[in-house]
Amino acid sequence: MAGTEYTLPRAAFDKPVKLLIVAAPFYRDIADNLIAGAVAEIEASGGTYDLVEVPGALEVPTAIGIAERLSNFDGYVALGCVIRGETTHYETVCNDSSRAIQMMGLQGLCIGNGILTVENRAQAEVRADPAAMNKGAGAAAAALHLIALSRKWGGQSKGVGFKPLSETIRLAGDNDGNPSA
Repeated sequence: MAGTEYTLPRAAFDKPVKLLIVAAPFYRDIADNLIAGAVAEIEASGGTYDLVEVPGALEVPTAIGIAERLSNFDGYVALGCVIRGETTHYETVCNDSSRAIQMMGLQGLCIGNGILTVENRAQAEVRADPAAMNKGAGAAAAALHLIALSRKWGGQSKGVGFKPLSETIRLAGDNDGNPSA
């Protein structure tokens, strides 16, 4: 028996949020549907976005890495589709693109992974369709929720460890940071 799927409430923001959608349009119609779903979700959250396209799913994480180093996005939406073929290339593309995205996420990037990995075109069409499974919107929602978490926790400190020397001097000194006599 199948369980009931639950969707978190839409993420809310008090400051503007900007995402980069990185899409691999190898299957143009599938990519267009994924993009439409992602854009609708970002706009419904009051966010803005830029869109770039790369040749394939393996280039999606590389583009995100470049954008993280050289631009100012709050988060990323990775979109594409890999359909199983007759060779092991499918496993390589699925595993390597997913692993790269996961590694960047573990380093603190807010990424929603919407790269579909399917057995056939019919599965891809249903998952990409904004009126059906809407995985593009799901990937955007995931990125938005991660951005909300990073903003929530961004200013917090656990208070563990040593204090920097500059803070120690400030605490021991008077109001202008000079040590007391």
